[in-house]
Amino acid sequence: MASDRSTGALLLIIGLVGILLYGWLLFFYSESMTTLILQITAFLGVSMILAIIAWIGYTMATTPPPEPLDVGEVPEGVSSHKTSDPEEPESKKETTKSE
Repeated sequence: MASDRSTGALLLIIGLVGILLYGWLLFFYSESMTTLILQITAFLGVSMILAIIAWIGYTMATTPPPEPLDVGEVPEGVSSHKTSDPEEPESKKETTKSE
């Protein structure tokens, strides 16, 4: 528990320092570097999103499809077919019968 809190505090500090450093680089560093910083930021952001999309596509392309379920192997108690009317829930049927 204590290591989770210390890790969380460290991540919080890193995030806040990163925000302050990025803001300083954009607004208070030389104007000629501001465009380059924005270009690098945009490139990294778009690259990360496209890398995640590529990773999802690779995973979908290389993962074998699941084997279809054989309905004959489903145990009787697990079956979703009930003899009662599917329109009315079981709890309502019992209350209407007692009334």
